[in-house]
Amino acid sequence: MLNLLRRVAFWGLLPLLASCSSLYFPPPPQVPLLTQKGEWSGGIHTNFSQNTAVQGAYAVSDHLGVMGSASFLHTDKKKRAEDHDFGELGLGYYTRLRDSRVLEVYGGYGLGHTKRVERTPTEGVTRTLEGSLDKYFLQVNYTSKDKKTYHVLGRDWPVTYGTALRASYVTLTNFRLDGQPHTPEDNVFLEPITYTRIGLVGPIDFQLISGSNFGLRHRRYLKAANSVFQFGLVVNVGGQSGGK
Repeated sequence: MLNLLRRVAFWGLLPLLASCSSLYFPPPPQVPLLTQKGEWSGGIHTNFSQNTAVQGAYAVSDHLGVMGSASFLHTDKKKRAEDHDFGELGLGYYTRLRDSRVLEVYGGYGLGHTKRVERTPTEGVTRTLEGSLDKYFLQVNYTSKDKKTYHVLGRDWPVTYGTALRASYVTLTNFRLDGQPHTPEDNVFLEPITYTRIGLVGPIDFQLISGSNFGLRHRRYLKAANSVFQFGLVVNVGGQSGGK
């Protein structure tokens, strides 16, 4: 359990240390872990940068799942104000392997709006950046064989692990710099992540998502400057019995 807490602290500091100059704040990759028709998965996640996401997924058949998410970030700090709203929809295939693990493959589309206002105490507003975001993504989720149980505070806490890899093509259009049209930008992002789930009560788990964000193209405003780190609650209802 101590190693798990150290992992939380380490990944929690990354968003604070990373540059925040990018206009793209990646929402956490969704990991619904569907197992059968009629199963529903939902969750809410946030991080220390106040980037919050609400997610949901549903198994429409024994191997076909749909998922959607909405993320938002609204901060008003001394040197800058950020407004970022983004939504995603995805469709994909899921299956349960013989050893109870789950494999999922999803593809989808996302869109949103981003704005940043930079300022100084002496000059006031120094720069305003604003634009629209479009995104196409492909994502693979895979649960791990590594499962542990920790006995803390007089009870057992089941812990499971998994990985996900998301590849995204993102465009920044209708881009305006200080109210004037500016050249659009695009980039390809690779986001490998790991997730840890701790069983709390019934179908409710605490989930920690930690990972990296790599931009494959050199861009000034649309780059991989914001890491992937989220923590929150997830719930799965109507799935097959047994661990994942």
